Amino acid sequence: MIVIMAVDEARERAMEATRGRILDVARDLLGRKPDASMAEVAAAAGVVRRTVYGYFPARGDLIRALATEAANEMAILLDGAIGAASAPDAIWARFVGELWPLAHRYRVLLELRRGDHGDEIHAVLRSVDGEIASVILQGQNDGVFGTHLPSETLARLASAIVFAIADESRGDRDLDARAAATTSLLMLGVSEQRVSDLVG
Repeated sequence: MIVIMAVDEARERAMEATRGRILDVARDLLGRKPDASMAEVAAAAGVVRRTVYGYFPARGDLIRALATEAANEMAILLDGAIGAASAPDAIWARFVGELWPLAHRYRVLLELRRGDHGDEIHAVLRSVDGEIASVILQGQNDGVFGTHLPSETLARLASAIVFAIADESRGDRDLDARAAATTSLLMLGVSEQRVSDLVG
């Protein structure tokens, strides 16, 4: 019985490792080629196409899994930032700093969000988008962020700025977390002096 349980556990670990490898490869491949096929994902992951379909029966399932992974990681980072700071602009600056090492991994979602799977990605990210919008709304109510746009719109724009700068940073070392935090905070309506204090 113990041997059977050990074998089952080893099989589960192997399956989880394979699923993780497929997601990692898909994230990278779709980031470079958003219309990549499931066959191309399988080839890049070093598995047969049937294996990919075993974990993700359709391309939409794979993309939804990537979005879910991103939403979960972003929610954890945002909760941490909220726990570590009280002022909304400080929360945002800390969140960007924590998110930055992962931002390049999920820039693919910006591309895919504009395509056929946009509604699915939006649905998965809705919860974390809502949390970010709550931080922005708190900042608007406190007079920290501008009120020139609704909090939901500002939240999407601020996030898009971070991911866009992460995308551009691949060829420009000056584009780093400081640049992403500075640009997004200025767009949110924070004064230059306050931005300098936060980012510094």
